[in-house]
Amino acid sequence: MSNRPLNLTRPKFFWRRLFAAAFTSSLLIPHFGGQPAKAQVTEYCQLSTAAAQTKEDLRLSALKGNQDAQTRYQQLVQQQAKELQDCRNRTWPQIQAIWLRLYPCDIQPGAIDQIMDRIVNRGYNQVYVEVFSDGQVLLPAVNNPTVWPSVIRTPGAENIDLLSIAIQKGRQRGLKVYAWMFTNNFGYTYAQRRDREEAIARNGQGQTSLYLPDNSSQLYIDPYHPQAKRDYYQLVQEVVRRRPDGVLFDYVRYPRQPGSNSIATKVSDLWLFSKATQEALFRRAQNYKGLELIRRFLSKGYVTAGDIAEIDKLHPQEGEPMWQGRVLQPEQKSLLSATDRQPILQTQLWQLSVAHAMQGILDFVALASYPAQQLGIPSGAVFFPDGNQAVGQGYDSRLQPWDRFPSSLEWHPMSYATCGTANCIVQQVQQVLNSAQPGTKVIPALAGTWGKSVSNRPSLEAQMQALRQFAPQLAGVSHFAYSWQYPEHDSDRKFCRVR
Repeated sequence: MSNRPLNLTRPKFFWRRLFAAAFTSSLLIPHFGGQPAKAQVTEYCQLSTAAAQTKEDLRLSALKGNQDAQTRYQQLVQQQAKELQDCRNRTWPQIQAIWLRLYPCDIQPGAIDQIMDRIVNRGYNQVYVEVFSDGQVLLPAVNNPTVWPSVIRTPGAENIDLLSIAIQKGRQRGLKVYAWMFTNNFGYTYAQRRDREEAIARNGQGQTSLYLPDNSSQLYIDPYHPQAKRDYYQLVQEVVRRRPDGVLFDYVRYPRQPGSNSIATKVSDLWLFSKATQEALFRRAQNYKGLELIRRFLSKGYVTAGDIAEIDKLHPQEGEPMWQGRVLQPEQKSLLSATDRQPILQTQLWQLSVAHAMQGILDFVALASYPAQQLGIPSGAVFFPDGNQAVGQGYDSRLQPWDRFPSSLEWHPMSYATCGTANCIVQQVQQVLNSAQPGTKVIPALAGTWGKSVSNRPSLEAQMQALRQFAPQLAGVSHFAYSWQYPEHDSDRKFCRVR
């Protein structure tokens, strides 16, 4: 897929500007459907405190070996699964999801039951379980053929398949369980492999993403490199073998650089300086003049009138330098002087470089989602709505071409804007809906907690009410994250010792 043609079909907004330059010089409070099926279910499909406590008491008694409590607990779990489904079917949004990270301590008896019970108590009917992040995978150590270590490396727990357990326990409670995976960010452990050095992305200073401040655990790979593709494809195959209800691809982008470098304005800012990415870029040349100009632009960051004149002499039999996607304007079809052509060619070479970097991201997520799609498992892409911005002649250094993601993927925009109200969050979602093709399933991710504002963000209720007023057609929303809603429980699990 490394030489896939650049897609030029009516790009929108950012991509329209990019490709054109590159290749053609009353507040509605939610109505929750009358009386709930059971008195214990509240307006957001949340269980009452009393109902949640009754279930927790039964769970704890069952853990101690009380068979009657075990039977009653399982009956209550099944009953509440049906109540949750009934409530969500008549309540906006019909999909309400939460993001969840699991830890080695979660292998302890009853731990996953407790987590999934709490998720149901809050009215969620989907959970996005993190299965690949920070260079670790949620696969059992004895059945992990990937290049990454397992999250669970506790002696005696090598056979425990926490992902499969989470899927099973979630479904028992009426939850759909998605596998949430980092994508182009392979993690620090990948950098420790001497046999994978060429698969790592590099910028014009020869740096990997590990050199960036506050980025010591994040390693971004060359999306054109066949080894990186094989490694990730194998990982996705192992994950979908567990038959999750969906797969979400996060970090589908390049790293964001700090400060003023957060806007890429020159070719050395781009992650184009690994071997496979450069070779794929060179293959976009359509004649020798084009190839030589691309080489010189990549090596120096610019081309001069002297370069153009020299290349004209080297290949006198050719007309204009050409590369994939370059369309000549009428005035360019007769050779102008090298001096006149220099600013046009330099601008178009810059735009070609940006477009090539972005195409690598698009090709990689297409490859990554293929195993799931073959099994009929939905896939989705997680992205920042501002991750594809053009700023003057520069671009957001993440180069995240989300508005080119296909409608066959679910779109999960991380709508995390902070302005003290929900207005800026609504604006981000509006931007995404304006770009989405009809039929695209858009499920915004919201950050926050129930019942109170946090970090200049309104409560989740306020955010959801604002979104419902603006976009009642949304398929659902998700909330980041379980750790925000249960910080003490998350901390206890993160740092506990498995007994």
